[in-house]
Amino acid sequence: MITIGASTSSPTPIKNSSICLIVYESKSNSSIARTFPGKGIEIIESTKTVEEEGVPNYRADNFYPVQLGEVFESRYQVVAKLGFGTASTIWLCRDLVLNRLLTLKVCITQGDSLDVNNEVAISKYLKPIEADHPGKDRLRLVLHDFEIAGAHGKHQCLIFDPLGMSLAKFRNMFPTRTLDKQLLQESLQLILLGLDFLHQAGVVHTDISPNNILFGVTDSKVFQNIEEAERTHPAPRKILPERTIYCSRAVPITFGPLVICDFGAAKLGEQHTGDVMPGVYRAPEVILGMEWDSKIDIWSVGVMIWDLFEGHNLFQAARDGLLNDEQHLADMVSIMGPPTKTLLERSEASRRYWDTEGNWIASTPIPHRPLEMREQRLQGQEQEKLLALVRRILQWLPEDRPSAEDLFEDDFFTQP
Repeated sequence: MITIGASTSSPTPIKNSSICLIVYESKSNSSIARTFPGKGIEIIESTKTVEEEGVPNYRADNFYPVQLGEVFESRYQVVAKLGFGTASTIWLCRDLVLNRLLTLKVCITQGDSLDVNNEVAISKYLKPIEADHPGKDRLRLVLHDFEIAGAHGKHQCLIFDPLGMSLAKFRNMFPTRTLDKQLLQESLQLILLGLDFLHQAGVVHTDISPNNILFGVTDSKVFQNIEEAERTHPAPRKILPERTIYCSRAVPITFGPLVICDFGAAKLGEQHTGDVMPGVYRAPEVILGMEWDSKIDIWSVGVMIWDLFEGHNLFQAARDGLLNDEQHLADMVSIMGPPTKTLLERSEASRRYWDTEGNWIASTPIPHRPLEMREQRLQGQEQEKLLALVRRILQWLPEDRPSAEDLFEDDFFTQP
């Protein structure tokens, strides 16, 4: 077992393979601010919807009007746009003090500040933990956070190491929109490594999915190329009176180890309550309003196997386009059989679906679709080992599920 312990010593060692470096700010490494062209730029018509303008409930005043070349904190110069979401825009920036490229997330004024504050708090909790555990390197933590003032309020900003595309986008690049067995094995092992560190540190992620797993970067040239491309071939943009909306640069394919991201919904501590997890990934204890712990992350890994390898969701969790708990639980019964009496005794909500003996009493019929019928890509022992892994993870009771460490030596991972 790999153990970890907290420390608040300073400066913080940054481990990279067998080399341990202490990073200090040094003016000798400082960089000169970049300049960007004002000509030869494709201008998009003002009537067209561009980038973040297309997100639900978009309000321009909520988004800070970032400009290429702008410098924040007298240090971080924006050099390219990398993406956007419903509550932020994402930029490539150059740290003019340490002369390196980083990722800048600029949040909207009325975004979910609790998520942003939580990500910062979890990062500050995890960063000083000293551990001889490779799983810590499988987590993307906030390097620096600060606020900027916009015309319509303050915007929180987060600085991260730059990473590649998500595992979900990488999977979709294949013709079958699935990973092969070897890629699945390697991906899951890296994810479990990060979860093992996280859970030993007392943190539950709550939002494990292919969208929150990103590829690491082993060669910074991929981002240097983006920076240079913005200077030689500027991205198209839409120029409005109060802001410019830039088109995002494509996130490059990188070949570094996978990294777990987005701790906005993470929880510190052992036992929790409340509705968490993406809809189709929700564990039974979350659906049934029970207490939950780090084993919901393990449940997510089991569900994610189907997402990555089969190319579709394991559970039918919706009806008429809306999440439906009864449909979700019926599908669980078809795979795992009826829940134990122990689980039923812990949840008053379970009485809507089962009697005291564990018999299904809800109106939705239990589908006849065992795992063997759902898995179509493997045969023989390969299929048996994959299904055994999924069954080992997908248990009604959280305490019956293995830990991340328990899964390292599973037959599915140790097979040739």
